[in-house]
Amino acid sequence: MFKAPRTLTFKCAKCAKAVKVTVQKVSACSHITPYSGVCACGEVKLHAVGQPDAVQAYLASNGLWTHHH
Repeated sequence: MFKAPRTLTFKCAKCAKAVKVTVQKVSACSHITPYSGVCACGEVKLHAVGQPDAVQAYLASNGLWTHHH
């Protein structure tokens, strides 16, 4: 079974500094693994892996996403 890394690092889209995102706690679902973090400049970074429709909904949520079955 694939185990997602606890943290990932990306380049901030606003200031180009490194921003670390942390895996978020969700139910035991395997169809999405959401990550979020905040850059030192205040820019929120969201990332997710999994089913394309679930990932798209998470990224469009501006961090206000909730998981439903």
